[in-house]
Amino acid sequence: MTTRSDQAGLPTITHWVAGRRYAATSGRNALVYDPATGHPTKRLEFASAGDVSAAVKAAADAFPGWRGQSISARQSILFRFRELLAARRRELAEIITSEHGKPISDAVGEIERGLKAVELACGFPHLATSRFAANFYSGVDAYTIKQPLGVVAIFSPFNFPATVPLWFCPVAIAAGNTVVLKPSEKDPSAAVWMGERWKEAGLPDGVYNVLQGDRLAVRGLLDSPVVHSVCFVGAARIAKQIYFSAARRGKRVQTFGRAKNHMLVLPDADLSVVADYAVQSAFGVAGARRLAPSLILAVEPGADDLRDAIRSRMAKLRVGAGNTDPDVGPLVSAEHRDLAHQYIDTAEHDGADVVVDGRELTVDGAPDGFWLGPTLIDKVPVTSGAYAAEVLSPVLSMVRVRSSREGVDLINSGQFGDSSAIFTQDSDAVRRFQDDIQVGMVSINVPISVPVAYHAFGGWPGLLFGSAGADGAQGFDFFTREKVVTWRRWGPAAEAGARIVLSGDC
Repeated sequence: MTTRSDQAGLPTITHWVAGRRYAATSGRNALVYDPATGHPTKRLEFASAGDVSAAVKAAADAFPGWRGQSISARQSILFRFRELLAARRRELAEIITSEHGKPISDAVGEIERGLKAVELACGFPHLATSRFAANFYSGVDAYTIKQPLGVVAIFSPFNFPATVPLWFCPVAIAAGNTVVLKPSEKDPSAAVWMGERWKEAGLPDGVYNVLQGDRLAVRGLLDSPVVHSVCFVGAARIAKQIYFSAARRGKRVQTFGRAKNHMLVLPDADLSVVADYAVQSAFGVAGARRLAPSLILAVEPGADDLRDAIRSRMAKLRVGAGNTDPDVGPLVSAEHRDLAHQYIDTAEHDGADVVVDGRELTVDGAPDGFWLGPTLIDKVPVTSGAYAAEVLSPVLSMVRVRSSREGVDLINSGQFGDSSAIFTQDSDAVRRFQDDIQVGMVSINVPISVPVAYHAFGGWPGLLFGSAGADGAQGFDFFTREKVVTWRRWGPAAEAGARIVLSGDC
């Protein structure tokens, strides 16, 4: 919370409700910072219980009309939104960089990934088609129809303020639902910017709404009987809490937790290529990519060579403000930076070797920025709290193992089943890895297993709560429910006196 003197003269970020900016009524505020300078740049208004009700009511009031829109009308709006997003991606990227801190090229890349999800939603009519059985009894047809759920609540994290909403919102809207999006307090402006583009594309007021705030907003959406489904991406502990809280209220839920992703490197791999990939994936977006490997399992003998190759490449990384498009930008907040420092402290205390230490980094002209330089930690004990901790920071850890089997067993013994990578030229090792590894997404000689939009995104238990992934057909199915219709055709076409035999019915 902040005082009025802290906020003097700062522009205000508020809600987007029923197709317009909606001023909050709670009187509670927070500051949004430029991570590169450490200085506040905007004032964020938090929602009151009344604001939550207003956003939910706007979505509920818009639902009947939007559900009744033809498929072609919905698709036309989605296409227009896609074109507006593509044409103005740089503008949105600059907003993201100013609040998150990620390099501008990473912000543009985030929007490019989101565009793929929008394009998937544009093609939703083929997913809306039904199964039809004509004349399965004389004069009787049976078929299924897919219908929207109603009002859906979506909670997005700080690390991808555009991509995550674009995973869910376009598909939910295409399916005929209305949306209340609750973005992170750290970088909230992208959500409102997208609301303006949806309106410009012709989306009816109330179909897309943005509710800013903290736990009060979250609880309000979870408690609302009008909200029929919930999507969440964030910390695994919170994902689990939200899943069970929403499920107890009878809502359809899918929540995705962040992970500790492993990269298993066999001695026969091209270590030069592996080092390049490890540096690019682990330190891009200041280590905040959800699927990036933050821990390397190096199979001996080869760990020393890999460590040295990574260290030499790290020396060339440029750290700076995101708008200068460096290799590594600042962290999103001072609290996040301090947590990363604690992670490094813990690993060091437990006997790990801090090969490259980013804790003392300073950036010329920005002494108050939320900086942590790229950090490499070797020989992290698997008994250390740092081994399993979620980092989302530019910290790459290494653990040495004696065989690929030991590496697979180590991954499978962990609590997270999100994503894992293997690097090797051995096709038999690849086959064993993809069959035996207990994770939802696997990459082979590729550092980050980000599925294309027409494949579902999501890990296995411990990280994915609920049965459906995001994107792909699973994403569309999550936002719809099927209704089975059995129709007896009256009239001359129906056989007079037709007899329907129902067996095994309940």
